[in-house]
Amino acid sequence: MRMLKKIQSPLDVKKLPVEKLRDLAEEMRETIIGIVAQNGGHLASNLGVIELTIALHSVFDSPVDKIIWDVGHQSYPHKLLTGRYEKFPTIRQYRGISGFPRCNESEHDAFGTGHSSTSISAALGIIEARDRNKKDYKVVAVIGDGAMTGGLAFEGLNNAGHLKKDLIVILNDNEMSISRNVGALSAYFNRILTGDFYQKLKRDSKMFLESIPKVGAPATKIAQKTEEMLKKLLLPGVIFEELGFNYVGPVDGHNIDLLINTLKMVRKEKGPVLLHVITKKGKGYEFSEKDPSLYHGIGPFKLETGSPLRGTQLTFSDVFGQTLTELAGKDERIVAITAAMKEGTGLDSFAQKYPERFYDVGIAEQHAVTFAAGLATQGIKPVVAIYSTFLQRAYDQIIHDVCLQNLPVVFAIDRGGIAGEDGPTHQGVFDISFLRPIPNITVMEPKNDVEFRIMLELALNHKGPVAIRYPRGKIPASPCKGSEILTGVPVPFRIGEAEILRGGKDIAVLAVGRNVFTALSAAARLEKDDVDVMVVNARFIKPIDRRLISSVASLVPKILTIEENVLKGGFGSAVLEFFNEIELNQVRVRRIGIPDVFIEHGHQNDLRKKYGLDEEGIYQAVLSLHKEPLYSL
Repeated sequence: MRMLKKIQSPLDVKKLPVEKLRDLAEEMRETIIGIVAQNGGHLASNLGVIELTIALHSVFDSPVDKIIWDVGHQSYPHKLLTGRYEKFPTIRQYRGISGFPRCNESEHDAFGTGHSSTSISAALGIIEARDRNKKDYKVVAVIGDGAMTGGLAFEGLNNAGHLKKDLIVILNDNEMSISRNVGALSAYFNRILTGDFYQKLKRDSKMFLESIPKVGAPATKIAQKTEEMLKKLLLPGVIFEELGFNYVGPVDGHNIDLLINTLKMVRKEKGPVLLHVITKKGKGYEFSEKDPSLYHGIGPFKLETGSPLRGTQLTFSDVFGQTLTELAGKDERIVAITAAMKEGTGLDSFAQKYPERFYDVGIAEQHAVTFAAGLATQGIKPVVAIYSTFLQRAYDQIIHDVCLQNLPVVFAIDRGGIAGEDGPTHQGVFDISFLRPIPNITVMEPKNDVEFRIMLELALNHKGPVAIRYPRGKIPASPCKGSEILTGVPVPFRIGEAEILRGGKDIAVLAVGRNVFTALSAAARLEKDDVDVMVVNARFIKPIDRRLISSVASLVPKILTIEENVLKGGFGSAVLEFFNEIELNQVRVRRIGIPDVFIEHGHQNDLRKKYGLDEEGIYQAVLSLHKEPLYSL
């Protein structure tokens, strides 16, 4: 790329004339499309903010001025203009640059992000610190219209209006978050902004007001009231002005000249300002413009056709959506709830077949959980489908509104475990630990699609809260042929029942989820080393199968637990706590899981290898444990 190669910092952007900035935008668009086609990543959201990013770096002085990207999935153009062009092909790859802003990656990343609706609160904190430290710089929060549906955004707006600090909030309005935006607020933004009617009425009303003779107080008062009435009728900015912001816009988010001039004006404003920018998600790539939801976060795809390169094998998300739709056909009390992730959680088929029983509440996980609790009190069977990393945002609601009242709400926790390239903000490795301590909840994890279907039916018939966690990606194939337990024939089980898949006398491996198949492969390999390994599919994290596990401990002197969750408070901890409770001290226990770190970005297989959760890691762990002496009695 002729121009991009020369952009080493935002200072180089400022040197370019406006007509060159348009060429720069096209180069950036081509670069982002090409790299995301190879690596996968967030495409549509980044294509929509290229001109806005160029304008921001033309007007503001990063890193002295602070630009905070809400969520951060739209920060690829920002990275290209802040010295990361050469490393851009490594984005989201193991040991490459992150797909989100990271303070330790660049001084231009003012605040680390990955979850929604945090930018305004963070920006306000930075501003308060700036004033306390007696410094002088600007702070800009760029937030999408989808993120504005999150309650935290309004908490920040409310406080900003009260403090009256010099905060600039840019509302990037593209009518899309991940799934198409829903709710009254989104409708409010989009009601009349883009049509000729709005623009004409705005011009005509202005001319009318200016034509009123300004003779005496009564006429002036009428003019003021009329102007105020028309503003409240037409402008989406009234809600922000009521919160204490000076509202500017809406502005065309793809007109670089207009954006630069507007930002220069906004930069001079005192007090909190909200600039409303209208953009098109996926702009400049035909396929992402037509289907921005599909191209929000996408794996590698064919550049010429936009076709994903992934295979057709079922994922856990697919199985969840299909099974829930089937079960809903038998029970009209079943409803599905998600927080702006209809496609990501596999609920698009459910929404299409049962639109009146599907609720997308927007990026509002707390509301989703309490909404489900309210439904459950009236005999409805709500299923809340949220990624593990986002369910963290509703922790109080899980405890206070669901579990405390022992309500039959089912949590379908997608992306449980190592999620991969999106990095530490998206790895779902804490849910076992934060759910296990809560009274009344049942927590389970299926090894394959057959078990998943049984678990979902069990959960919907249970009288209390249930969480089913499952990983991102394809259903693992069984390494052992011929066993009906492993090859697809349903074998009924009850809540709290584990199963022994492979007998052995030297070491017992207790695994949950997809790790069961990895353990079976390692056990078959260990047989050649004369190590006889028992493999147990625990299935249930809470309650664990106390009877089966105590029986295993009486037969096998060494136990290894495996989980894709942090070790602190995880499944292995549950086993150790049980052994401590029954005072069983003759068994040596070792655990494999995630250590006390945040997991970086990278392919799932690379990360599993790093943390010993692949076949080789389990093989080596069993060999090491086999060589250890038993505890002396």
